[in-house]
Amino acid sequence: MGKQARVVVTGMAGLCALGQHWKSVREKLRSGISGVSFMREWEKYEGLDTRLGAEISEFVVPDHYPRKKIRTMGRVSLLATRATELALEDAGLLGNPVVTDGSTGISYGSTSGSPPAMEVYARTFYANRTIKGIAATDYIHFMSHTCAANLAQFFEIKGRLVPTCSACTAGSQGIGYGYEAIRTGRQRLMVTGGAEELHAVNAAVFDIMFATSKWNDQPERSPRPFDVRRDGLVVGEGAGTLILEDLDHALERGARIHAEVVAFGTNCDGHHITNPETGGMRKVMELALADARLAPSEIGYINAHATATELGDIAESHATHRVFGSGVPISSLKSYFGHTLGACGALEAWITIEMMREGWFAPTLNLDEVDPRCAELDYVRGEPRECSVEYVMSNNFAFGGVNTSLIFKRWPGG
Repeated sequence: MGKQARVVVTGMAGLCALGQHWKSVREKLRSGISGVSFMREWEKYEGLDTRLGAEISEFVVPDHYPRKKIRTMGRVSLLATRATELALEDAGLLGNPVVTDGSTGISYGSTSGSPPAMEVYARTFYANRTIKGIAATDYIHFMSHTCAANLAQFFEIKGRLVPTCSACTAGSQGIGYGYEAIRTGRQRLMVTGGAEELHAVNAAVFDIMFATSKWNDQPERSPRPFDVRRDGLVVGEGAGTLILEDLDHALERGARIHAEVVAFGTNCDGHHITNPETGGMRKVMELALADARLAPSEIGYINAHATATELGDIAESHATHRVFGSGVPISSLKSYFGHTLGACGALEAWITIEMMREGWFAPTLNLDEVDPRCAELDYVRGEPRECSVEYVMSNNFAFGGVNTSLIFKRWPGG
C-alpha cells in the first residue's frame, strides 16, 4: 500500500435538542440543562409507555432553500441539509467549485427515512388498497438513502455516495467511511455524518422491547446512563455533519483545521441481533487504537455510546475497562439530548471535538450513583472536567452487533 493521506476536519456543525449552533449547545452542556421533554402528542398511541423525547422545537426550513430542491425531503433530510450547509460554511466551502467537481463525496446515513412518508404508503396502499393520495415524492422521503441522495442533489456533489443505514452507528460509520475514502486517495473531501427525525414510531421500537424510560413526570431527570436508577433510553432527533479533507488540500487552501481523524475501527459481534456483546465492543476499540498506532494510555477522554439501558451500559463499561482500565475520563452525551439514533455518532463526534478544542468535557447528566454492576471507570460526574488532552475516542454500537470507534487528535491552534 502506498502513502496514505492524512485526514482532517475542516468544517462541522450539528442540530439537536440543545440547540442549532455550538454556542447554544455549549451553554446547556456546561449548565447541566436537559433537552428532554414530555411529548403530549404521543398520548394518542395506545400501549406506548414512554412519553419522553428530545426534539428540536424551533427548527425552521430556511427561506433561501429552493422549493424544487426540498420537495423530495422529509424532516430527516432537511435536518441533514441544514447541518451540512452550516458545516460547509464553517469550512469556507460554500460555493467552492471543489464541492461540485467530483473531488467531494458523501458518506451519510440515518436509521430510516421520514416516518410520516412511510405512514402514507402503509395507510394508503396497504390498508386502503389504493395509490390515490400517494405523491411521487413520498418514496424519496422514506427511502433508506434519502439523506445522502438529497444532500447530493441539493449541493450538486458528484463524487462517491456512501449511504450508511446502520441504525445507531449510521453517523459514526459515515465519518469512518469518509475518512477511509480520503485516506486511500479516492476523494479529496467528504461530507460525512448522520441524521434522524423524532417520531413516535422510533420510540415504539424500543418501547416494545421494554427499553424506554418511563420517567414521564420528570423528563429532565432521564435518561440516566450508567446510573443505578436508570430505566431505559429516550429517543431524540438531530443531525451532525463533519467535513473531512485531505490535509495537503486543506493546507493548500488555507483552511482552518479543527482536528485530525487518526483512526476508525468497525466490526460486528456476529452474536445476537439486539443484545450487546462485550467482546465485540472491546475488539473495536482495539482496532481503532491499532489504526492510530496508539497505546490505551494515550487516549485522554472517551465519549461513550451509553444509552441508559441495563444490558448496554454494563456491557460497554466492562469492554471499556478491559481496554483502558479505570483511568480514562468517560461520559455520555445522550444524557442531555437523548439517543438520536442515526445522528448520534456524528453529533457526539462533533461535540467531543469541540470540547477537546476548548479543554473541558461534559459530565454525564443524571449520573447520581453509578450502578455497581458497571465496571470501575473514571465517570465524569457533577461538573464539567477541565483538562487538556491530545486524543479522544468516540464509540457507538448498534442493533445487529455493529460496533464503531473513532479517534480524533487535537490540532495545534485548532
